[in-house]
Amino acid sequence: MRLVIARCSVDYAGRLTAHLPSAPRLILVKADGSVSIHADDRAYKPLNWMSPPCTLKEGTGDDAGVWTVINKAGEKLIITMEEVLHDSSHELGVDPGLIKDGVEAHLQELLADRIETLGDGYSLIRREYMTAIGPVDILCRDADGQTVAVEIKRRGEIDGVEQLTRYLELLNRDPHLAPVKGIFAAQEIKPQARVLATDRGIGCAVLDYDALRGIEDDKLRLF
Repeated sequence: MRLVIARCSVDYAGRLTAHLPSAPRLILVKADGSVSIHADDRAYKPLNWMSPPCTLKEGTGDDAGVWTVINKAGEKLIITMEEVLHDSSHELGVDPGLIKDGVEAHLQELLADRIETLGDGYSLIRREYMTAIGPVDILCRDADGQTVAVEIKRRGEIDGVEQLTRYLELLNRDPHLAPVKGIFAAQEIKPQARVLATDRGIGCAVLDYDALRGIEDDKLRLF
């Protein structure tokens, strides 16, 4: 991973255009080729980014200090460096990945085994569907054949919705899967997370652990 702290401006040219004026920012270049630009006040969420596969070209001569990142769709992220304050590279190796707690892992297993509880006609594609940014808990199809990505949490909060949003953005670039809709599933979903999910067109499902185990009624409460 390469970490660059620089005073820079950023321009995005693609389906839309966007401009970030000059300011000190952190630029991350990951081993998978992704490039993201971060400020100091937005937690983990970048100001702008380019997901893999993409290519990074660093300018030379008159264009020295200009980075151009291009993805396979031809969209461009142009980073104009004014002053580089830090530039270092680090080999992180293979990450073991997020280890879910026992309840989340069991919820995933139970829901995959009883995927029809999401709705009549649902069918499982697979659990732990791998993407370039991590595994989607469950990938399935609804009764109309549309692909559905399901993110499962014990307690549903905003960061879980953000995680599913990133998966959906990536999955919808795959013509063999698109269009892909999302369901955010948890034993408890915080009101703020529900509002954000609804705003982004993501469905919410409250999971009843005992019901999935067959102890009580086996229907999910979908909202």
